[in-house]
Amino acid sequence: MQNLSDWELVTQARGGDIAAFEVLVQRYQEPVVRFCSRMTGSREDAEDIAQESFVRLYHTLHRVKPKAKFSTYLFTIARNRTLNHLRDGKSRGHDKAVSLEETRLGAGGPSGAQSARRNEITAFVDRALERLSPDHREVIVLRELQGMDYESIAAIVGCRPGTVKSRLARGREQLRQHLLEMGALDL
Repeated sequence: MQNLSDWELVTQARGGDIAAFEVLVQRYQEPVVRFCSRMTGSREDAEDIAQESFVRLYHTLHRVKPKAKFSTYLFTIARNRTLNHLRDGKSRGHDKAVSLEETRLGAGGPSGAQSARRNEITAFVDRALERLSPDHREVIVLRELQGMDYESIAAIVGCRPGTVKSRLARGREQLRQHLLEMGALDL
């Protein structure tokens, strides 16, 4: 079942195949949690939002149509759930947010002084990302950390690709300014 495409799994899940839906969850759980974590600053909140997103997906499987990538549809649900969470002020705080280091490098990496320096830089970047507006933060996370193309991001956030490019440019500039203000670019 692992060899099936996302849309083939959706078709099977519509027919009542729970195992097919579980494969979709396994494929996308960690990327969705990472996205939500970057947006909320809380791993615990992100896991809750991801779970809500998969429940919502399950309940709307009968309406899902393969017009775009499946991931675009799923990340749209996760984005909307995350924005609702942020708007409602339900955040539990910045407990166990996934760092950029964990997102990009995984568990393996350098040790000693290099590791300490990377951790310091990662902490600066994490704090700078938190200062961005949700509009700018989400496009940076989707592009830089999830590796999505402009068209997919545009579909998820509900705007044109040109707007995505503009938000990315502004977000990157604001991120740079925040890092300068914190003295992080002197490292």
